[in-house]
Amino acid sequence: MKTKITYVLASIIFSFALSSCGNSNQDNTAETLAMHTEPNEQKSNTAVAVMTFSETEFDFGTVAEGDILEHTFSFTNTGNAPLVIVNAKGSCGCTVSNWPKEPIAPGATEKMLVKFNTNGKPNQQNKQVTITTNSAVGKQILKIKAMVTPKIKNAVSGIPLSK
Repeated sequence: MKTKITYVLASIIFSFALSSCGNSNQDNTAETLAMHTEPNEQKSNTAVAVMTFSETEFDFGTVAEGDILEHTFSFTNTGNAPLVIVNAKGSCGCTVSNWPKEPIAPGATEKMLVKFNTNGKPNQQNKQVTITTNSAVGKQILKIKAMVTPKIKNAVSGIPLSK
């Protein structure tokens, strides 16, 4: 704010100096003012990364307990700065994700693999992966879900029976 006031005052003083020299061209004042305000406007247009997913949720449907499920989420950096994924953490130890470790250029499309081991996880399962980035929002969440059919256990020993 102080910088803009300084530029405006300098422009006014400069225009009076031009007027006193016999130059009454007011376009010079406008050009001078524009020269001093444009850099400030450029500073407000900061570069930002934006992570845009084609989908943020995936339903595996009904699966058998013990299955290892995988789904690949596709995303594009729709911003104007490189996108850096700092971390991608599952809601429990059963979700694992692999993500690009290098910065993703604006306009580039990448993939993130999410795995879910259903062993010991019967019935309805809802898991999420929290992604931490340098994007405008900072964190994004991917969700997966599945209805896991429990293994049939031997009534006497409690050991799962094989199919």
